[in-house]
Amino acid sequence: MAKANIHVSNINKLLKEVKSNISVDFIWFDNKELIITTNKVAAVSDLNIIKKHVKNLNDIDYSNIISSRLP
Repeated sequence: MAKANIHVSNINKLLKEVKSNISVDFIWFDNKELIITTNKVAAVSDLNIIKKHVKNLNDIDYSNIISSRLP
């Protein structure tokens, strides 16, 4: 994923706009998984905001990503 730091910044701006208490710390992607770490456990509404932003990215093959999960 090119320019992951820009995506982190953009997602954090979206979360801040809705007065969320979480922030994205890190994004990592390879051909089988997308990992996004946050400073706290994210609520469903926060995950939806992150999901909407990530779905608009063109450099991700979504056929390999199944769903969000906790470690």
